[in-house]
Amino acid sequence: MLVRSTLLVLIAGAVPGAAAAPVLKEYVISRPGNFPHDPAVGADGIVWYTDQTNSYIGRLDPATGKITDYPTPTAQSGPHGIVVAPDGGVWYTGQRTGIIGRLDPATKAIREYALPAETPNPHTPIWADGAIWYTDASNNRYGRLDPVTGAVRHFTCTTDNSVPYGIVLAPDGHIWIALLGIDKLARVDTATGGMIEFKVTAGARPRRLAVDANGTVWYTDYKRGFLGALDPATSKVREWPSPFPGEGPYGIAIGPDGAIWYNHASGNSMTRFDPTTEKSTLLQIPTKGAIVRHMVTDMPRKRIWLALSGTGRIGVIEFGS
Repeated sequence: MLVRSTLLVLIAGAVPGAAAAPVLKEYVISRPGNFPHDPAVGADGIVWYTDQTNSYIGRLDPATGKITDYPTPTAQSGPHGIVVAPDGGVWYTGQRTGIIGRLDPATKAIREYALPAETPNPHTPIWADGAIWYTDASNNRYGRLDPVTGAVRHFTCTTDNSVPYGIVLAPDGHIWIALLGIDKLARVDTATGGMIEFKVTAGARPRRLAVDANGTVWYTDYKRGFLGALDPATSKVREWPSPFPGEGPYGIAIGPDGAIWYNHASGNSMTRFDPTTEKSTLLQIPTKGAIVRHMVTDMPRKRIWLALSGTGRIGVIEFGS
């Protein structure tokens, strides 16, 4: 069911653009006790999400607002991250039981891949170089699952206790990982699995990240309350304070408008940062209590999809033409 929407609200120093203001809408998930953690969107515009508490994979059709969910074969698997592969397959991490699953969008059948026993916490998955890559936040590792053979290969992070967390594929084919346990980001070569670390501001704790067309790596500094940007070519780091003081910047994405969008866990709003003017604006989330742990951009349809954890809703920011 589609519910309320809000318009963009300006904060001090912000300059409105000429285009129509983005609008944030919500879809209510009816299953009791649901907890949407991450969203993903396919080439067809269908939105998929993980219901971590109930161990379901959800499907939302934006055209009709219809939501359908499918139980994971392993009970209480705690699905966390989710991604749609180029063939339409929907892949997710079963964080509580150490599995990775694939839902066939045509048959709705789910196949699970058991990970080695030493990997109990598969976190965020992405599709890169013909495989599923994922972070293992609890074991200082990241991994690669071959979708054809099911073979799994693990790689250990360079620094101990680095807590590999958010993971994205950059336009140049490299993978970037946010190392939440230390003040670094890491670039991974998909051919070798090798990692190179890049230091950001001392004391930072990068949680999620996004890479723009120029190769700049944008990240949320969850601990210090900053938005950061790393230029890998020069190792230069820039940062801007969140509109809300203290801890909390979390999910992040690059919008169809070219701006950097991110959530602050305590602000009940989305922040839009214009990298040209370096000014911020706020877009209020209609229902209070939402935390956006992850978000994904649907560029062809000019939308950003949000998992509104804590309110039992899926959100979407729609941009005018």
